[in-house]
Amino acid sequence: MPYARISLLRGKSPAYLQALSNNLYGALVDTFEVPATDRFQIIHQLDPGELIFDRTYLGGPRSDDFVLIALTTGRPRATATKQAFYAALVERLAASPGIRPEDVMVVITTSAADEWSMSRGLTQLLEPPPGDGAHR
Repeated sequence: MPYARISLLRGKSPAYLQALSNNLYGALVDTFEVPATDRFQIIHQLDPGELIFDRTYLGGPRSDDFVLIALTTGRPRATATKQAFYAALVERLAASPGIRPEDVMVVITTSAADEWSMSRGLTQLLEPPPGDGAHR
């Protein structure tokens, strides 16, 4: 169940943001063991000077199209699963909305099941109601 925070510089069109969102989600479903009904994302568009990144550190060169994707997940994934996700993600984003692989950074953080409440003040990941599609 990842929760995604997507940060990029301000000024992209709604169609660009939708393609970014859809392709991130598609890569998660296809490679990261995420159910097809589990999309939670926030897109942060920041002014110049509010998104600070090194243009060459461990990659690059990065451009003003740089996007930082921070995923918080409920359970750890195998390294091979993460690598497949990273590869699928940059391929999808290169196709649409046209983000170069050098401009995509991903950080994954895991958390325990009792650190999520999906609604009603309950800890559904500990004991999900039958048939709700919860995926740890």
